[in-house]
Amino acid sequence: MNDPLVQILVAVLPSIVVFLTAFYLIKQFTADRSAERGTDLRKEDRKQLLPLRLQAYERLALFAERIQPGALLLRVHKGNMSARMFHAELVATVREEYDHNVTQQIYVGDKVWSKVRQAKEETIRLVNLSYEQTGDTASGTELSRHIFENVSRLSHTPSQECLVAIKEDVRRLF
Repeated sequence: MNDPLVQILVAVLPSIVVFLTAFYLIKQFTADRSAERGTDLRKEDRKQLLPLRLQAYERLALFAERIQPGALLLRVHKGNMSARMFHAELVATVREEYDHNVTQQIYVGDKVWSKVRQAKEETIRLVNLSYEQTGDTASGTELSRHIFENVSRLSHTPSQECLVAIKEDVRRLF
């Protein structure tokens, strides 16, 4: 018992045990606090992000409504437009509407954004197809008639598909 090594161990061993116990408890406490703070931050972020996401969905729903062929034709058509002028205006309007809302993609899911892009492309494709059927020398009214005929052959418009995807995504938020 008079061995100096044993005396050192007897003196130091309780200190090491106390230190390791304290270290473990402090580590657990800080980990719990960090997880709690992370949860609080996520809740706060969600509270601030939810209105932005809903606003993005609203803007994209408005986009889908504005590029519906019927609404688009009524809004863009001006008297005595040739088919060529009307076609150019329709395509430009759809692209401008899309460009105006392109930043909303960061707030919505990939599926919704894909449907938005698809609605834009298919609406332009529909206008282009109708223009090819109409020809350069026809009137804007004739182009409108062809667009309405082509829309009537569809079971649903690209904008309607886009709106369905938007509504599904919004339902998942709640």
